[in-house]
Amino acid sequence: MSGCGCSFSAAEDIKEDVKYTDELADQFAKEVGVDPRPNETLVEIDERGAFIRQPNAFIQPFGDEEGDLKAEAGRYGIYWATGCNWSNRPVIVRDLLGLQDVISDTRVTHSGETNKYGHAFGDQPGFKDPKTGAYFLSEFYKRANPDFKGRATTPTLVDIKEKKAVNNDYHRLTNYIEVQFRPFQPKDAPDLYPKKFRKEIDEFNDWLFPHVNNGHYRMAFCQSPEAYDEAYEDFYESLEKLDKRLETNRFLFGDYITDSDVRAYVTLVRWDVSYYHNIGPVKKPIRDYKNIWGYLRELYQIPAFRHGSDPQVLALEGPKKKLGEVLFRGYNERILAKVDFEKLWADDGERRKLSKTPDEVFLRHPEGETYEEYAEPISKTIWNSPEWEDRNPKNGTLSVDASINPLKGLL
Repeated sequence: MSGCGCSFSAAEDIKEDVKYTDELADQFAKEVGVDPRPNETLVEIDERGAFIRQPNAFIQPFGDEEGDLKAEAGRYGIYWATGCNWSNRPVIVRDLLGLQDVISDTRVTHSGETNKYGHAFGDQPGFKDPKTGAYFLSEFYKRANPDFKGRATTPTLVDIKEKKAVNNDYHRLTNYIEVQFRPFQPKDAPDLYPKKFRKEIDEFNDWLFPHVNNGHYRMAFCQSPEAYDEAYEDFYESLEKLDKRLETNRFLFGDYITDSDVRAYVTLVRWDVSYYHNIGPVKKPIRDYKNIWGYLRELYQIPAFRHGSDPQVLALEGPKKKLGEVLFRGYNERILAKVDFEKLWADDGERRKLSKTPDEVFLRHPEGETYEEYAEPISKTIWNSPEWEDRNPKNGTLSVDASINPLKGLL
């Protein structure tokens, strides 16, 4: 019996065709003791009306030091959401590195009709995670830290055996998978995070975060014209720099795909089909950036990049109403639904000319390389600082302008 006096069946008896209502979500939340999801537009806005994203709650690193998390096959699962650029990153990297049988993945959905309790398992029998029996992603957070009060976010790496969150640090999670999970990868797996160049990759990734990856959210969640204009100009200036960089570089750091390309792709692939809904006037669609557009189309041909970041799925997912039931339907439903995405996103092969190895897009680990030779502690990032001022986008600076590849000819 719920607090509103409505009677519900046990979760095990709920049929798959039962609608996941807010009343059911309330029942489940009361059962497991989770709170409503905090609203970022209320609690993550500074005095200027700018959106300052919360720091990640679980940033314990993977590594070989005492107290570090340890890589282990079959122990961890990535919990992620299709629409979330952050949470697609570790899934793409996992797939590129051949770790599908080592790290599982589970897609989350909204909870109830209004997503009152955040990420849940609305498409699963009984609305429960089949691996752990959880109703909500936040259960893993509460189990790891009973005092946790923030938003449970995707991606979250969950210890399936202990049913608790262990890491939601999207700033560095892909790097842990690339380095600390190296013993579980094929010997000739792609090297997305070359040890020799990690300083340059880390610095660039920490620039990408505020200016590009978080650019959409800075526009979508801010609460003042001043904050919006600042984020708007910042984002489009950054795109111009990336487009210039890609004019003479096949990928962001040269001939081979790196961790940075995964991070850029998951944001830019969403812009024309999804993100534009929330940010107001679009200065320029991604397709009008010649070099970025060709770059994205080439990455799109790689199956791992499509996993969770297929633009057609991003554009058209969600409930649809029949023609005639509503007077106005959105552009995606009216027009994009009829577009041939395979033709639109076809790669013309032109960018191959920028590479000295046109038939190979990945740097490979050298034969005989040991884990000890490859592994080292992953750097920390200012974006996980508990201080709001540290997380101000103005701190996202580079020693070399973003339009210039500092590793030109080296990678």
